[in-house]
Amino acid sequence: MGKTYLIDTNVLLEYVAGLLPKKARIFVENVINEDFHISVINRIEVLGHESATNELADFLDLATTHQLTLDVEKQTIDLRKHKKTKLPDAIIAATALVHGFTIISRNTKDFQPVAGLACINPYDL
Repeated sequence: MGKTYLIDTNVLLEYVAGLLPKKARIFVENVINEDFHISVINRIEVLGHESATNELADFLDLATTHQLTLDVEKQTIDLRKHKKTKLPDAIIAATALVHGFTIISRNTKDFQPVAGLACINPYDL
């Protein structure tokens, strides 16, 4: 694939629920099978919902979950100081920036203000 991706919460949930269109589903499956990355925030958002199951937790265990390191913390603080970004989105964006990931999300508008951040909407494939 060439790029390394971080999969956002909305795409994870739609993938698991079987809601992604065919091209998007195939793309996300390839990412999951090749190099599956999420932020700790994605994990908290998905598993913190009352409908989360053990199977969903097992699925997320397949991913490399990126924690809040000092570099991610500093990047998040910088984003929050200079952009009107919600804290979860700022942490996800900072994680992607620090690790050089492209974010896969339906909410690309949430990440557009972040300079240097690549984000794709799988529905646009």
